[in-house]
Amino acid sequence: MKTLLEIEKAIKELPAKEARKLADWLNQYLDDAWDKQMQNDLSTGKLDDFIAKVESDIETNRVRDLNEILDNT
Repeated sequence: MKTLLEIEKAIKELPAKEARKLADWLNQYLDDAWDKQMQNDLSTGKLDDFIAKVESDIETNRVRDLNEILDNT
């Protein structure tokens, strides 16, 4: 297995087109890993308390419009 430093060096030696292909692949890999983690967290109940809190906040109208939050108004 190569070290991170060796991988970084090899990436720097790639032509730009190949580096972009690698970036696309890495983004897809990380997206897939995130999806798997979320599915695992959902199926094991890790997010149950969070989901219940969100649903409770929605039911009691303890939510703010996203634009309000982003604008800090």
